[in-house]
Amino acid sequence: MPNAARAELDAAGITDPALRAGYVVCRALNAHHGRTYFLATRLLPAARRPAVHALYGFARYADEIVDDLGDARPAAEKAAEIDLLGLRLRQALAGERAEQPVLAAVADTARRYALAPTLFADFLASMRMDTEVTAYATFDELGRYMHGSAAVIGLLMLPVLGTTVPREEAEGPAAALGVAFQLTNFLRDVGEDLDRGRVYLPTDELAAFGVDRELLAWCRRTRRPDPRVRRALAHLVAHTRAVYRRAAPGIGMLEPVSRACVACAFTLYRGILDQIEAADYDILNRRVSVPRHTRLAVAVPGLVRALAARARS
Repeated sequence: MPNAARAELDAAGITDPALRAGYVVCRALNAHHGRTYFLATRLLPAARRPAVHALYGFARYADEIVDDLGDARPAAEKAAEIDLLGLRLRQALAGERAEQPVLAAVADTARRYALAPTLFADFLASMRMDTEVTAYATFDELGRYMHGSAAVIGLLMLPVLGTTVPREEAEGPAAALGVAFQLTNFLRDVGEDLDRGRVYLPTDELAAFGVDRELLAWCRRTRRPDPRVRRALAHLVAHTRAVYRRAAPGIGMLEPVSRACVACAFTLYRGILDQIEAADYDILNRRVSVPRHTRLAVAVPGLVRALAARARS
């Protein structure tokens, strides 16, 4: 076990060896797949980090069931596995011992922070949609999917982060931030999602610019940009920036020791939109990311603020 992981678990008072092993698995998933999230998580007090790792690890574990490009199983089998995951999670939340390490960790986190089981159910319902739905006609349709796949993640995080206002006041911005992050992912990953047979960008928004799935697939296949696609993506980037603006007031509603973490994730994830613009929206055959030096330039001042907030708490 890495020393940093051991220190986090000790600070959180997690002593059961099996639970510690589950949290370590979740931490490794966060470190490997969620570079921005993992970096931001390091700005939290050590005692709160395992819970964030557990929530990320569970979300990633479920996502891999439906999105693993190397998994050629029929959609019905993946849907059945999501259903089984939901059953196992409900059993774990009810107090039964979970054999799967990620489930053991997330169930422990749910108990420690009194997280609502309905939020996990909403998340898994959206994951199941990924086995059945390949396109969304409007933002309203997409919003129903994103409530479970993104907004509830923000809501699950709130008890871990803590608030200085009544929690229900912070829920709107927290949900909006989850949606902003996911819309950013949809824009960054539009080419990879095409390979999975899905288009998350609303059909009517694309059609307003003369874009459809076939044109996106042609751009992906030929590696050639198209001005209609560029204009559609520019429009959707602007829409996503507006969602970030709705989410921004929520950072000040968090406990001071948590603000640097969320501000870091906010800045770096919004920075992906900057990289999409810098690439002139030619992103169907490349995965843009925030450069390492930029991540460090954001994270280091954030660490200073986080340490100062801990000293005052």
